[in-house]
Amino acid sequence: MESTKTLPSNEQETASSAQPADEVVIPHKPASLMRQYELVERVKAYDPNADEDLLNRAYVFSMQAHGAQMRASGDLYFSHPLQVAGILTEMKMDSTTIATALLHDTVEDTHVTLEDIEKHFGRDVAKLVDGVTKLSRIQLQSDQATKQAENFRKLVLAMSADIRVLLVKLADRLHNMRTIHFIPKPEKRMRIARETLDIYATLAERIGIQKMQDELQDLAFAVLNPDARDSILARLTYLRTEGGSLAEKIRQTLEDVLKEEGVVATVEGREKRPYSIWRKMTRKDIGFEQLSDIMAFRILVNSVGSCYQALGVIHNRYSGIPGRFKDYISIPKPNKYQSIHTTIIGPERQRIEVQIRTHEMHEIAELGVAAHWAYKQSAQSSGTEYRWLRELLDIVEHASKPEEFLEHTKLELFQDQVFCFSPKGDIITLPRGATPVDFAYAVHSRVGDACVGSKVNGRMVPLRTELHNGDQVEIITSKSGTPSPAWERFVVTGKARARIRRFVRIQQRTEYVALGKAILEKLCKQENIDFGEKPFEAIFKNYQAATLEDLFANIGASLISSRDVFYAAYPDAKAKQPEKTMPEIEVAAKKMKDRVATQSSPLTLKGLIPGMAMHFARCCHPLPGDEIVGIVSTGRGVTIHTKDCETLDSFRDMPERWIDVEWGEGHGKENAGLVGRLTIVVTNQPNSLGALTTIIGKGNANILNLKIINRSLDFFDILVDVEVKDTKHLMNVIAALRSNSAIISVDRAKSR
Repeated sequence: MESTKTLPSNEQETASSAQPADEVVIPHKPASLMRQYELVERVKAYDPNADEDLLNRAYVFSMQAHGAQMRASGDLYFSHPLQVAGILTEMKMDSTTIATALLHDTVEDTHVTLEDIEKHFGRDVAKLVDGVTKLSRIQLQSDQATKQAENFRKLVLAMSADIRVLLVKLADRLHNMRTIHFIPKPEKRMRIARETLDIYATLAERIGIQKMQDELQDLAFAVLNPDARDSILARLTYLRTEGGSLAEKIRQTLEDVLKEEGVVATVEGREKRPYSIWRKMTRKDIGFEQLSDIMAFRILVNSVGSCYQALGVIHNRYSGIPGRFKDYISIPKPNKYQSIHTTIIGPERQRIEVQIRTHEMHEIAELGVAAHWAYKQSAQSSGTEYRWLRELLDIVEHASKPEEFLEHTKLELFQDQVFCFSPKGDIITLPRGATPVDFAYAVHSRVGDACVGSKVNGRMVPLRTELHNGDQVEIITSKSGTPSPAWERFVVTGKARARIRRFVRIQQRTEYVALGKAILEKLCKQENIDFGEKPFEAIFKNYQAATLEDLFANIGASLISSRDVFYAAYPDAKAKQPEKTMPEIEVAAKKMKDRVATQSSPLTLKGLIPGMAMHFARCCHPLPGDEIVGIVSTGRGVTIHTKDCETLDSFRDMPERWIDVEWGEGHGKENAGLVGRLTIVVTNQPNSLGALTTIIGKGNANILNLKIINRSLDFFDILVDVEVKDTKHLMNVIAALRSNSAIISVDRAKSR
């Protein structure tokens, strides 16, 4: 629950908290509460067999539990669960779900326990309430990212058992977003809106609730980018004023054309939401005026046959736009969405999008899983019908930490989809940009692990090949096949990435354990001592190792000194040793460690042991904001590469040298002396080079190296190394350079 409440919690503010100086207090008239009988009547209107007693008891129990608690808006807190229940009645949910909505915040925010809920309302309601309740117990000892990841992990597990958990959570988030303007802290509003856009709107799309997805996206967009939204709304208002009669004319013409051909249909006009318009403008890098489907027309018919009949009439009368036809009736989306999409040069010579579907398909498109009444008879099984949900569960199992789970989950949820076929004709849905390795893991985890090759449409292709709609994919497996660390650079599904990382971690540990043990055996042999594990079992806890294997692994990874461990286990051997000069390799290592220790770089990397020697690869010039990986190099410590660096190909058969790293706190706060390499094409005319250097200087970036790599009568190709803080800083410099007419193109250089 994100709304502000008068509760004794460190994270929550009371409704009477003092407003910041720059905050505007929004006048608000407290909302009138839906009466108990009104809620019951709403449910019984679509479900005459609703459990009226359950609804009445849940209403009274929730109202008494929340008591005088207030929201930041000045409303009684009980108005929130009541509004959530109201949203779910619009989706025609069953009595158990409505009762859960009324009770969903009682355990988290009042004295009520789960045992109380189960005692009064039964096991089913208690399980649903528990699934919606956040993990408040981790809030004090964890940072915000960990809290978000852990709470979402719990939600995934709960909704896999019963998808109604997700429906209540989405309705809860929708009402919070409708009232988000009452939260006084701008940074909190931004955090909630970003989380809504990143996770909850995408989940609504995954279970097919288009109406809720659109509203969540638009409400979050209003918080995250109000200027852009206002600009789009102003243009839409102008279009309605200027072209309102045109839209109605087109709608009526389409209806008449269908009627003439004997197709019984209803034609509706639908205006795109501001966020949908903004996303398309940014994704395709086009202006508002270039959009062809700001207004779409929906044709609703009575049967599947009528859908194709209507399509034939429309295409026979109007010219279709190549590449803009999609048949989601024959191949439904994973969320059960079905419709035919086509773009035509329609009436009045206007380029318009037309969607054709049955009335039943339309209800499913609006309400998703909630539209299936059969779901309400078998709620327990409904969650497992969704492949994407099974993929999330697999990620829960294999991600090593909460933040990694959230990263893989976002990969799984966000991307557009392609539909591929197995040799048997089964449809496998994958994110756009997926490869045969992603396909293999989507079929089964063991198939992915054993994958050694692939055929696409009967032809052998590299495993990094991007798949397209309609591809038939055959995976070639081998009993001796294992995942390659290099796969992580091109897979796009969270499941594949989690499995690959897990395999690499296990393989690394196995090899480090064997190496550490071999080092100790060699030291014993040098001292004429029979190697045995018992002396080391007595001292492994002194080195912060949980087990003897952990001790061997830390020695193998060079995290602790093997000689120190050996002398701790055999102190008499140390007493016999004459004082020796430090071996040359240890001297070099000490110098490197001292040099690293004296560096004042503000950059920190998660995944590295403090004091470990580290430098950034010159082949790819990684910057904070890039996805990175570490490669252990003998005598040089760890080299940091970007994950798409071509140099990594030479290490694909050496997984023991790969280390998972990521940028830590503090990057980007000051100039860390990191290099971004640019390839720039400028016109061969006076002042071009001067303009280039001036723009870079004004962008607070420093030119470290400049080299003309090709020249012609008209253009110069230039390689420029600039000192920047992070990728965002570099992209700002690139954007400024691109805006100058003397500069033809600017791109970040590929690894060389």
